[in-house]
Amino acid sequence: MAGLAVLVGTILQRISGAGVGLVVAPVLSLLIGPAHGVLVTNAVTTVSGATLTVQAWKRINWRRYAVIVISALFGLIPGAFLVARLPAAWLQIVVGGVVLLGLAVTVGLRRLPPAPELPTNIITGVAGGLLNVTAGVAAAAMVVNARLTRWAQSSYAATMQPVFATLGLCSVIAKLATGVGAGEGWPSPWLAVAALAAVFLGAWLGGIAAKRVPASTARTLALSLAALGALAAVVRGVLEL
Repeated sequence: MAGLAVLVGTILQRISGAGVGLVVAPVLSLLIGPAHGVLVTNAVTTVSGATLTVQAWKRINWRRYAVIVISALFGLIPGAFLVARLPAAWLQIVVGGVVLLGLAVTVGLRRLPPAPELPTNIITGVAGGLLNVTAGVAAAAMVVNARLTRWAQSSYAATMQPVFATLGLCSVIAKLATGVGAGEGWPSPWLAVAALAAVFLGAWLGGIAAKRVPASTARTLALSLAALGALAAVVRGVLEL
């Protein structure tokens, strides 16, 4: 189940620019708990983002990447301390709720007024860092950025890959430093093997699918899967209170 979620998420990310965090975070939170689930999601997005960066290298806007990532650190660090102190049930609700809120913003705000690039990159970067470390879904803030600044889809999808890779790595480091990964509850090592295999397979299949499947279709599917997983995570968290 976890490997399938990673596979589908990577394929969708290769086509539309986002998908791994949205699809994988709710599923892994249900399977292995919210703290470890989002931590593994961060690790998976690090690998998937790095892998897809190689494929999208020529279209990446490195200047925007730098501004977003540096800004994200100001949201990522306090978010890691928050995750380390929230009980599991509440963290489950937070993960699912943040995903649902991000989806609502992504879908509901279709027509946003144009905004200047630099301040938008800074604000959504901070929000993306916070969302990534708490719920593994920096993509929600990045979609808003793209719509506010009228970012061309090709450049946006390419630039998001190193952004997700860097934020994923920084989130893992911050969580381990604050004790999120300590103690029992770690998933089987075979999950890591399956996830890595799914990332590389998904990147290859996504490259093939990108030539045949419209990005809008992939984005719609990713949002639908993420909504179902997030809703299930919220329900489970409420039942465990």
